[in-house]
Amino acid sequence: MSRKYKFHNPDGTYFVTFAVNGWVDVFTRNQYKDILVENLAYCCQNKGLEIFAWCIMTNHVHFLARATGQNSLSDILRDFKKLTSKAVIKAVQENDRESRKEWLLQQFATEQGYRFWRSDNKPIEVWSNKVIQEKLNYIHCNPVEEGLVFRPEDYVYSSAVSYSGQNGLLEITLLS
Repeated sequence: MSRKYKFHNPDGTYFVTFAVNGWVDVFTRNQYKDILVENLAYCCQNKGLEIFAWCIMTNHVHFLARATGQNSLSDILRDFKKLTSKAVIKAVQENDRESRKEWLLQQFATEQGYRFWRSDNKPIEVWSNKVIQEKLNYIHCNPVEEGLVFRPEDYVYSSAVSYSGQNGLLEITLLS
């Protein structure tokens, strides 16, 4: 793997994007997005994840985050991906109203079981206020660019809600 896609600074803040295997649009249903939010809250409360910004899109996730405890950001995200992978696959399997159930499960099926997430994280260390602001804007404007909402703060599966002064779904550390 290329050096530019690794977490080199254990104390650094990183812009991280990871995608569903095959870029499949799984997160069109709130039930599946809620699983990610619950697991992010768990990682914040129990694993030392500090989130400054986040957004769940239909087939990928963006974070601006760092590790504050003994766990590395790489380890936290590995555990997060493992937890959410199992939980989302199980939710799809048990969802009697999921019209795409067989197709979704086929997309993730491997000889070893299921592979939900792509293996890469594409971390980019943010090292200046300018870069932090660029990534923050990118994360929050992603739902607008995709035509999901007209204003970033209208998309509830994002930290843009928190930055607009409202209570969001996930407690985060606001950047000023």
